Amino acid sequence: MATSYKTPGVYIEEISKFPPSVAEVETAIPVFIGYTEKAGLANAPLPTITINPGGGDVAVSEAKRIESLLEYITYFGTGPTEHLTISISETFTGGAAVYSKLVSRSITASVVTPSIHTMYYHMQLYFTNGGGPCYIISVGKTTEGSVTKNNLLAGLEMAKRYDEPTLTVFPQAAKLSTADDAYNIYSQALLQAATLQDRFVVMDCYNDDTDTLRNAASLTDNLKYGAAYHPFLRSAVSYKYNLTDESSLTITLQQDLNNDGNFTDAGEPAVTKTYASLNAEQKTLVKVEIDKLGVVLPPCAAMVGVYANVDNLRGVWKAPANVGLQMVNGLTKLVNAVDQAALNVDPVAGKSINVIRAFTGKGILVWGARTLAGNDNEWRYINVRRFCIMVEISSKLASGTFVFEPNDANTWAKVQGMLENFLTLQWRAGALQGAKPSDAFYVAVGLNRTMTAQDILEGRMIVEIGMAVVRPAEFIILRFSQMMAKS
Repeated sequence: MATSYKTPGVYIEEISKFPPSVAEVETAIPVFIGYTEKAGLANAPLPTITINPGGGDVAVSEAKRIESLLEYITYFGTGPTEHLTISISETFTGGAAVYSKLVSRSITASVVTPSIHTMYYHMQLYFTNGGGPCYIISVGKTTEGSVTKNNLLAGLEMAKRYDEPTLTVFPQAAKLSTADDAYNIYSQALLQAATLQDRFVVMDCYNDDTDTLRNAASLTDNLKYGAAYHPFLRSAVSYKYNLTDESSLTITLQQDLNNDGNFTDAGEPAVTKTYASLNAEQKTLVKVEIDKLGVVLPPCAAMVGVYANVDNLRGVWKAPANVGLQMVNGLTKLVNAVDQAALNVDPVAGKSINVIRAFTGKGILVWGARTLAGNDNEWRYINVRRFCIMVEISSKLASGTFVFEPNDANTWAKVQGMLENFLTLQWRAGALQGAKPSDAFYVAVGLNRTMTAQDILEGRMIVEIGMAVVRPAEFIILRFSQMMAKS
């Protein structure tokens, strides 16, 4: 409607010449659900909400968005101090009276019982492998003696209240008392992802056993919204320890004073020491041995870090595979090509499990990019599922501008142009395959195309988008033949 001017003078009208556009949503914002040392600052704890997922009330902290490991430590602390046992054996020459020359020394360190509360260790792997902004939902304190299904489900219910997270992770699901509990939680997470259609679940095999996942009766639906990884990682993350706390550190010193190879002489008893009583060299070597004790962790947190890194460097359409893992020294199991074949393709249950493998000269690589729906030709690959989620949510948010606009050809043209421009940018980035945009995607909207007259009368504007998403070259086949010599 034209503006009515009544007072003589000069008026300025700003005319918009740019069409509406689609803003690409973030694709790698994980939400970590688990137990933390604290939740908030000393003078400003995070608000909590009581949630009952079916097994009793749980006080769950509101999700906190963080962007670094330092910020995690500030708001959520670290974790329990581990109880370590140190054994020092030393051999001297010259007898008890003059044992001034050290011949040999060996030091061994071990963790008595590793803590079940590993969130802090997981966060180190996440940020080291490229992770960025994320959400933390604390469902309990690290002083609690067990990880429970009810608490983690309460955290999952809390996660539903937030729109930004695109990845759901349970770093401590492997610490639950049974495999059924773990896979029931994953099943609920997959259901939530399918309902909201804006997130993806990254999971681990309970107890590092792939058979438990394959045989999980609760894990049968919505498999295209999740992926599983195997085996566990021997990380370079050091256990949390306190060298001045005698209750969490047991040091035994055994000396062979007469170099006879016998450490059990009556005159050479084993002595319990404190760290403070050791000499400078012993202290240094003890710390070295403790730091060698890398924490064994499920791969989920490291993998969402890889997702974030690949998304930032290439795009969500790139498969998060053939990527090296950082801060990982080894694997709990070495999987070869034959072993992986059975995990990659499951003709019975259809549950593909992605493998992490060690390659000579290459390091430890992620060597799989399939969703759990490995037999689904449409949603077999992680990057296809996550790219489509991104396009769906981005298009949905951008289309909100047209709610209550006239449902006519002018509006349809604007919507179609907006979405086509967005998909053209994705095609140019390499996300869609085709020699030209029309081969890579289509956007259809309009009467007798996607809508009937009844649809328009009922206030519905229906837009149809088709895309040819790039799929990874999972199997590269090289064919060679010998030619006869030509004269």
